[in-house]
Amino acid sequence: MDIQSIKQRFGIIGNSPLLNRAIDIAAQVANTDLSVLVLGESGSGKEFFPKIIHELSARKHNSYVAINCGAIPEGTIDSELFGHEKGSFTDAREARKGYFEEANGGTIFLDEVAELPLSTQVRLLRVLETGEFLKVGSSKAQKTNVRVVAATNVNVPEQIQLGRFREDLYYRLNAITIQVPSLRQRPEDIELLFRKFSTDTSEKYHIPPLTLSEEARQLLISYPWPGNVRQLKNVSEQITIIEKDRTLSAEALKRSLPDMNVSRLPVLLGKNGNASGMNEREILYSVLFDMQKDIHQLQEAVAQLSDGHIPASRTAEGISPGIDNHPAPTFSSGRNTYTLIPAEAGHDNFPKRSEEHGAFVIPQAQAEVITEPTRTVEDEDLSLEKREKILIEKALVKYHGNRRKAAAELGISERTIYRKIKEYGIAMEE
Repeated sequence: MDIQSIKQRFGIIGNSPLLNRAIDIAAQVANTDLSVLVLGESGSGKEFFPKIIHELSARKHNSYVAINCGAIPEGTIDSELFGHEKGSFTDAREARKGYFEEANGGTIFLDEVAELPLSTQVRLLRVLETGEFLKVGSSKAQKTNVRVVAATNVNVPEQIQLGRFREDLYYRLNAITIQVPSLRQRPEDIELLFRKFSTDTSEKYHIPPLTLSEEARQLLISYPWPGNVRQLKNVSEQITIIEKDRTLSAEALKRSLPDMNVSRLPVLLGKNGNASGMNEREILYSVLFDMQKDIHQLQEAVAQLSDGHIPASRTAEGISPGIDNHPAPTFSSGRNTYTLIPAEAGHDNFPKRSEEHGAFVIPQAQAEVITEPTRTVEDEDLSLEKREKILIEKALVKYHGNRRKAAAELGISERTIYRKIKEYGIAMEE
């Protein structure tokens, strides 16, 4: 079957060479039993490729099972994948088949495979190497004949370096790699996709079709589309329904494109000058560490003030501050600059901004205003565990205990938030 026929059969839209290459690889490997790893950003359409592989293979008359590994809690994922025996754990009232047993003879698609716990990765590796698996609570090995196609949007070699993914499993899954291009890598397809989604929406809700002005078309193509095809589909449907003017202007399109004029989250550069591997949580933790450092510096500055002096590096050797026409020494703390001057200068308030010195002034005679208790400020608990617990609790409160929405807000999987709730003993409202 040629590439165009595959596109028509599976509803794939686009003429990008990168997209055509990915489809061609899927078609070529379909009749083999090699494991396939599908890589690509979230929303780029990775879910089409295991379906292509299954439907063009000799297994097409058997089961096709798709599993989102990130949506299954860690405590039950082994049971879901491999089944369990009666009485193997508290709620195991009867024996149950797992997905690998159900899909025997067919294809199993493991989406978000990098979310699997390390213990489950060991079980999966055994299936790939020997075709055998053990049910939870059983010591009898069972055989299964399944084709495994996995997908992920994370950098797997990086996860291996961090100890979160087994290197041997990676090479077993990575017998064949299919790289799905992001939408910004196939700009020639953006307008075509927009028109398809907009036309479908117009026909569905019986409203006049939408056309693009030249400025809107250029903006549509130049926008980076971080959410890929999924985001483009949502935007096109929204605009088609909401906009009254059926010729879409660039200004109208801007209103539906998030953060057009707002910079995104700060990006921390690594030693090699790029930002690869920095996710939102890691950026947040780095910012918190910087805050902790600033707090310690401020505490040291307050302690020095309470002793009636400033850092030696800021004072001219052998010269009294602010005397003999010498400029008074200054030092900075936070957003403010402080100047230490003699009491007879007539500055009675502490601290006070002085036009003469261009900064806050602190009379030496009143340096004792800062008492010892002020100097012994307790360190704020900025541990990762404490901050992570607080963020999870806030997200759960925000969404009234809805774990799925809270996990989406935090950028983690449902399985991870279940594990963290249990680990930190977070109380949930009934």
